[in-house]
Amino acid sequence: MKDMEEGYVTEDGRKIGGVVMEMKNITLRFGGVVAIKDISFDIRQGEIRAIIGPNGAGKSSMLNVISGFYVPQEGQVLYQGKPRPQMRPYEVARQGIARTFQNIALFEGMSVLDNVMTGRLNYMKTGLLSQALWKGKAEKEETENREAVEKVIDFLEIQHIRKTPVARLPYGLKKRVELARALAAEPSLLLLDEPMAGMNVEEKEDMSRFILDVNDEFGTTIALIEHDMGVVMDLSDRVVVMDYGKKIGDGTPDEVRNNQDVIDAYLGVAHD
Repeated sequence: MKDMEEGYVTEDGRKIGGVVMEMKNITLRFGGVVAIKDISFDIRQGEIRAIIGPNGAGKSSMLNVISGFYVPQEGQVLYQGKPRPQMRPYEVARQGIARTFQNIALFEGMSVLDNVMTGRLNYMKTGLLSQALWKGKAEKEETENREAVEKVIDFLEIQHIRKTPVARLPYGLKKRVELARALAAEPSLLLLDEPMAGMNVEEKEDMSRFILDVNDEFGTTIALIEHDMGVVMDLSDRVVVMDYGKKIGDGTPDEVRNNQDVIDAYLGVAHD
């Protein structure tokens, strides 16, 4: 990786831009329990940034801080160079941030197409009456949103299940539908909470390919939590490592892989 003043160049020649989001001295408490303690790191434009650590390290709490769901008691979150105030979820979405969840959060009784369409809610401006009559502006808006959704469905290769109720799908396809819904929002920052959890090897390979394609073709900045170290090392440009709410490592996959604190805490590799 070659350093640059406003970013860096990856080993494969990709240009990574300046800082999109910065976490400065973040501390998060739940009562007397400190989930995150004085952690700082940044996420840069166009990179795939991983957050890893053992169970209970505080990874999901950190992702919830990034997404705006949790507000830290200490520290500051800067988004696009400006301090981010406490916001409602729809306000976060309007800033161009979308996410998937560790536990799938889809509408099981709805079709794949209808689930993905919910990702376009921020682009639906017409009133209820106009939508009910489906004339003029409402019809045009619906058509444009449907076209955007169909492109995402084609991109993620789920055309064959577009009309299938989500409840009938296997786990791996449900995870892909959830990714489709997040992409339908056209995010500039995509947050993925254990996107490979519960998948078999073939499903992990497919999901890894789609994540790389999203980053490459759309230029989407991605921050993800993942337990599969092989996936993390293959996908990520930079990795921040947490343990018991503290940051113990931050750098490229190779730097993290060779960090003795990470080996001790996460990889469990014996050393002299």
